[in-house]
Amino acid sequence: MTSQVATDQPAPPEKERTDWHVPAMLALAIGGFGIGTTEFVTMGLLPDIAQAMNVSEPTAGHAVSAYALGVVIGAPLLAALCARVPRKRLLIALRIAFTVGNAATVVAPSFQSLVAARFVSGLPHGAYFGVASLAAATLAPAGRRAKAVAAVMLGLSAANVVGVPAATWLGQHLGWRDAFVVVALIGIVTVAALVRFVPELTGIKTTNPMTELGALRRSQVLLTLAVGAVGFGGMFAVYTYITTTLTDVAGMSLGLVPVVLMLFGLGMVAGNIVGGVLADRGVDRAILFASVAMAVVLAAFVVAARNPFTAALCAFLVGATGAALAPGLQTRLMDVAADAQTLAAALNHAALNIANAAGAWLGGLVIAAGLGYTAPAAVGAGLAVVGTLLFVVTVWVARRTSEHTDLYVSVESPE
Repeated sequence: MTSQVATDQPAPPEKERTDWHVPAMLALAIGGFGIGTTEFVTMGLLPDIAQAMNVSEPTAGHAVSAYALGVVIGAPLLAALCARVPRKRLLIALRIAFTVGNAATVVAPSFQSLVAARFVSGLPHGAYFGVASLAAATLAPAGRRAKAVAAVMLGLSAANVVGVPAATWLGQHLGWRDAFVVVALIGIVTVAALVRFVPELTGIKTTNPMTELGALRRSQVLLTLAVGAVGFGGMFAVYTYITTTLTDVAGMSLGLVPVVLMLFGLGMVAGNIVGGVLADRGVDRAILFASVAMAVVLAAFVVAARNPFTAALCAFLVGATGAALAPGLQTRLMDVAADAQTLAAALNHAALNIANAAGAWLGGLVIAAGLGYTAPAAVGAGLAVVGTLLFVVTVWVARRTSEHTDLYVSVESPE
């Protein structure tokens, strides 16, 4: 049996593609940067939002869950309904919608309207990343698909190095609304960059809603989505309540929180790069490695969170293991989706935001039950273990049905 994984792609008939279309890749990554900033800054400012809106911190976590729910609903809905829309035009429209949603967050007069604005902001998230990932894979040189997908995801990771700490600092000193002003401005810059630098993407075929919905009939698509929906929940269970964990458990000052958020982001950058390299060599093995590593790190965080130095180190490792999982999952979904790649790629981010919502909710439950701010890490480790077991089942099913798997065969490196 041979394996068709993220290896060399056929060159265009006219000539082999060797350039990286750097300006276009950068424009796509800027979009990821804006999404990463808005998705994660809410978590860093959760105590500020709770105080300003006169709600408890677990209740304020509903704003995180609302954004995630928007992604879950918007990803399949927009990917299917917009199947016939030219890809560049769709990318631009999605970024405009994202910018409008974040502007609404800035002016939200009540907690209920804030939750609604976060829901709207999340609607274009998954569809944007799905189309952007396909665009990057299409524009990439031969044999570099996973690295190209990772380049788009690098914007999301970089947001946690620069965007989230900066916006968190700004929100803490000037008010949480100012953080979302920055996100809206990033959205405007992204629209301009997409218009100027991204080509028409004629290499991505438009389909139709029924073809895209066909992805939901493929067992490997559904199982891979389940791995992301469960496995990623652990990272979000910890990250949602990271500010209070660092201050109340690790004993850090509030001023050091943005520094640890930056370390988390650096971990995501490192993990994203490593994950892209590993996925180009073997998608399934890369996913398994990242899943196991995440379970170990989250379990360690239960103890490490009690010391400021070990808490900071574990925050870096949580970001690294989580980000290392993303390129493999994204590439695997494109591999197993056949002619429904847009929906499958978008659904990956829906699955990750199911993990976001579930992680935030479960973390809030154990905190509200009086188990303390280290309890979410224990819950997270359990979720990562379940995600790993789900992936083993996924590979077993693939092997039984002669579908995509590279764990049991030799995969020659494209390099």
